[in-house]
Amino acid sequence: MPSVDVVDETFLAVAPDVVAAEFADATRWPRLWPDLRLEVMADRGLEGFRWTVQGALVGSMEVWLEPVLDGTLLHYFLRADPVGPDGRPAPAPGRKGAVESGRRQRAAKALALAMKDRLEAGRAPGEPPA
Repeated sequence: MPSVDVVDETFLAVAPDVVAAEFADATRWPRLWPDLRLEVMADRGLEGFRWTVQGALVGSMEVWLEPVLDGTLLHYFLRADPVGPDGRPAPAPGRKGAVESGRRQRAAKALALAMKDRLEAGRAPGEPPA
């Protein structure tokens, strides 16, 4: 089991194609995850992406975009281990893994909420998506 295991869900009141476009532009990835290098494992179009992850962590990451009601449920998964001196995964011991997981969970939620704020800008609560 990886020492960093992040699962997050955030509802965005925008269509899946709008959210998918946010992740489809590979030039944005270094700003979203500055210490990670991503390689597409599966481009699932309007359903999201799966990546292999290298850099500060080694493992896999996924965004799954699920159409729900009048918007999109953004599911985020990161399963990885810190990189060791040899460039291979080196599972973090107990508390260090929990601390890194917590840090990555907060970063995932901040990313999703910033996207939500930007994409839903000008939409009054209870109103349909723009």
